[in-house]
Amino acid sequence: METRIIEIDSPDKYLTDVLKQIPTNTILYKKLTGLGATYSEIKANRHSIIIEPNIPVITGKCKSPKHSDDNLLGVYEGVDTERIVKYLQNSKGKLYKILTTPESFTKVKDAFVEMKIKLYDTCFCLIDEAHKSIKDVDYRTDIVLPMDDFFQFKGKALVSATPLKFSDPRFEEYKFEIVKIQPTFNYSKPIEVYPCNNVVMEFRDVVSMFPLVTQWSEDKPYCIFINSIDIIYSIMSQLNLLDISSVFCAPKSIDKLKQNKFMNCYEDWNIKYMKQYNFFTSRFFNAFDIEMEVNPYIIMVTDVYFAEQSMLDPFTDVIQIVGRFRNGVTSISHITNTKHDLPLRSEEELINFIQTSEEVYKTLRTFYDVAPNKGAREAYKAAMDSLPFNKMLDKNGNKNWFAIDNYINDRLVAGYYSDRRLLQAAYMKHRDILTTSVFVPDYYILTDEDKRLKRELKTLSIKDKRKQIVDLLSLLGDHYTEKELEFKKELKRVDPFIVQAYDTLGRETIEELNYSYTLIKERMIVVQYLTDAKGTEVIQLIKNSFKVGMKYRLDFIKQELIRIYKLLRVTPPNKITAQTIKLYFDTEKAWIKKDKALLLVNEKI
Repeated sequence: METRIIEIDSPDKYLTDVLKQIPTNTILYKKLTGLGATYSEIKANRHSIIIEPNIPVITGKCKSPKHSDDNLLGVYEGVDTERIVKYLQNSKGKLYKILTTPESFTKVKDAFVEMKIKLYDTCFCLIDEAHKSIKDVDYRTDIVLPMDDFFQFKGKALVSATPLKFSDPRFEEYKFEIVKIQPTFNYSKPIEVYPCNNVVMEFRDVVSMFPLVTQWSEDKPYCIFINSIDIIYSIMSQLNLLDISSVFCAPKSIDKLKQNKFMNCYEDWNIKYMKQYNFFTSRFFNAFDIEMEVNPYIIMVTDVYFAEQSMLDPFTDVIQIVGRFRNGVTSISHITNTKHDLPLRSEEELINFIQTSEEVYKTLRTFYDVAPNKGAREAYKAAMDSLPFNKMLDKNGNKNWFAIDNYINDRLVAGYYSDRRLLQAAYMKHRDILTTSVFVPDYYILTDEDKRLKRELKTLSIKDKRKQIVDLLSLLGDHYTEKELEFKKELKRVDPFIVQAYDTLGRETIEELNYSYTLIKERMIVVQYLTDAKGTEVIQLIKNSFKVGMKYRLDFIKQELIRIYKLLRVTPPNKITAQTIKLYFDTEKAWIKKDKALLLVNEKI
């Protein structure tokens, strides 16, 4: 793609000062957060569909006095097609300005069809914070649902201050251009990074370096970004901050906190909810504006041992978090530990892995297409479903380029956290935006109390929740009315694994196995093998016993493989050794204390 550079010479200028209107077939790399790209499109003299990554962004824009005259409609969970139709009917003579989450975009389509309005010809489609299409697709598969529609719009663009590499060939097919807004002034922000072996204690020590906050509205509050509600609660409880903290998070996390009698938690940010310590989950990392008269202390926390999802990409996550504060900040800190066991792979190695996985998948697909009978097709289908490449396909079985980009990006970021020097190098790549000044690690002597897992909220355990579901399933019995079927469907939505286990094994077996996920999963695979063998049960059991990213002693690997083969009464083609695991995983040599071991790096099949 060709790149066009547009210079901006002052931090007081906005996008509309240098670009009258976002052009079509553009990836707008605005570099500066808060430049006003969404504002520009809302004010543009054309009908607009703006796709935002999260609900708080939409509700924030719709409530903003800046847009009181802009005919905005926010579309997200709870806003139905009928509401959108009424909006369209009442918008005669006005410009459509619809802000929607990716998951709710289909409702917008349905409303335009009902009104017999040609959506792709009528509206300009802007995908805001476009990097989220890559960052979140692994756990929000529906975030890329609008992409097929996106390319059908006559007017279309993506915008981000931190865009990742898009490999989807349609960007080349439609001759997209990268428009880069290049500041000619110094816009870098200083950040201090604190590597450590105990993030809670490091948090305590970092906070102690700042002046004491007694009344946030007069002093500078702390705004703390952690993508784990359990770590947030751990910090608040261990450091006695519960009474002087607020948490901004998703509704499910609010329920979890309230079970622990913590009530200062909210799904929408509002300045009136602020306290001295304010915690934010990833729901608030992007696109959301936090406007305060005081400049807060920004602290980001990563704990790779307890919550890998708390790893922050210096180029996207960190920059986006800092960009939430439109009136500036006092300081920026990132507290993190590192984990040497995290697999380290170059981009070239990851691309080669994906290409090889695709070739294996295509080979099996060919065998599936020409299979002589139903049993053979089922066997090939089961094998295809177990392959890593299967996760890189969309719902229609087509290659999901965003899932591929996500896989590469996630593993590159994980590699940074395998060593503090690698994380420092990642920060240094973007020193025009973030200037790092601290990288000296702090090590704490851990007591026995510290070594215990102290990160979990005292909610019902997974085991207790599953006991409740099994009790309810037992009460339902075997004969279901329509209402009972709906109730069972709801239970399956809450925990599909335990409902399937109940249907396959029954209550007595589940209780006999003491609700152990691994043991129940193993028994289900064996039952499936005995009743309707699909030819992949050995692979399923091995994946059940061995996990990527973990180290296993050689003697354990050998004994466990022998046990699995005996369990299914399968005779292996060759003598089983610890090295047999290499048929199923890419491995690296490792040690567990003084014993030889293998680190499982990637699944092969």
